[in-house]
Amino acid sequence: MKQPLLNPEQRETLTQTVPHWILLGNRDAITRTFQFQNFLEAFAFMGKVAIFAEELNHHPEWFNVWNKVEITLSTHDSGGLTQLDINLAKKIDQIA
Repeated sequence: MKQPLLNPEQRETLTQTVPHWILLGNRDAITRTFQFQNFLEAFAFMGKVAIFAEELNHHPEWFNVWNKVEITLSTHDSGGLTQLDINLAKKIDQIA
C-alpha cells in the first residue's frame, strides 16, 4: 500500500524529529553520513540497519567507503518522504 507523503506540518518538525538528518535540495529525501573507527564497524552498522530495514520492508539507499556510510531515505513508491523514512531514520540513529 502506498504511503502518504509527509504533510507541511510534519516537514516543519523534521529538524526536531530527526535532527541529524539533512533534507536534500534536489529531491524529496533526507540524508545523513555516519563515520566509524574502521571498515568493520561501518559494515557491522550496515548489517544491523539491514536487518531492521528488512523487517520494516523499507530499504535505504546507501554508499560505503571504508569507515563512512552515507544513507539517503525516500519512499520511492510514494515519490518522496513518508513516515516510513522518519521511522527508519530514528531507528538508524538508535543503532548508530
